[in-house]
Amino acid sequence: MNGSELTTDTGYQGLLGKISEVYATGQARAAQAVNVHITETYWQIGRDIVEFEQEGNARAAYGKGLLDRLSRDLTLRHGKGFSRSNVVRIRQFYLAHPKGATLSHQLSWSHIVELLKIDDPLERGFYEQQAIREKWAVRELKRQKETSLFLRLAAGKDKEAILQLASQGQVVTGPTDLLRDPYVFEFLKIPEPHQVSETDLETRLCDHLQPFLLELGKGFTFVGRQYRITLNNTHYRVDLVFYHRILRCFVLIDLKINDVKHHDIGQMNMYLGYFATEENTEGDNPPIGIILTRNKDELLVEYATYQMNSQLFVQKYQLYLPDREELRRELELTLQLAEDHDCDEKP
Repeated sequence: MNGSELTTDTGYQGLLGKISEVYATGQARAAQAVNVHITETYWQIGRDIVEFEQEGNARAAYGKGLLDRLSRDLTLRHGKGFSRSNVVRIRQFYLAHPKGATLSHQLSWSHIVELLKIDDPLERGFYEQQAIREKWAVRELKRQKETSLFLRLAAGKDKEAILQLASQGQVVTGPTDLLRDPYVFEFLKIPEPHQVSETDLETRLCDHLQPFLLELGKGFTFVGRQYRITLNNTHYRVDLVFYHRILRCFVLIDLKINDVKHHDIGQMNMYLGYFATEENTEGDNPPIGIILTRNKDELLVEYATYQMNSQLFVQKYQLYLPDREELRRELELTLQLAEDHDCDEKP
């Protein structure tokens, strides 16, 4: 059999595919094994540094110059990998995880370095769990840090929920677990004070579907845009339709660049009724509706949704990064109020 015949032979193509799959799997396992070894090695080096520092006055003379000296001497001996910043992170890694390099089998050293840049242990714990849970690449981890995902998800939660979020990450068990306050679309790179139409915003989001799905969170799959439904020969269109694999339901999104009106809420409720009756199949749960708006009148939303579908939400979005310090102050205030309340209740 000559080369051209092998190329078209289905048996040969199957063999080629099988070998390629085995090779790719082997490469991935090898890379993971190298990562585990590097991370565990750095943890051991961090432990040695800290133990050396803790041996009392005999070592106190090294002081802050210890890391500089180690960086210089280790680089001379071993080359790359021992810049001063990396030696600092290695020491910090051990201090953050003194019981063992528990992340070594799940996250790369590059992930860990990004996590160690977070000072607050609650916030760091959340991103650790979330990066593992959602298998974020380093680039995705950086983006979620920059958009203050933890602080946005923690907004409006009580102390117990915040602590659970920090220790477990975001666990999606119901519709409210999907929500973010606000949603951030900084990846569209729309310059201030440029105004976009609803159609333009929808187009831009679809053109940047991968970061949009990252912002929506784990479990979303794209179904379509301008999804047409017909009632009594009248056509309506839902801006964006997704299906959530974990909650097993459709998620309908309507985009608004101006204030949400009561009829927008009524229209979304109609969409939900239609999907529940006409689009759901066996095993599907009731659909979820999210109206995304630049501005939200809380009182209007409260009255407009009175005794309405509990699966309908009005959430804010913004085109630029949120004010991290403002979000952090809100979180700290919530935790402080909870601490004060606990103190008041003690006998």
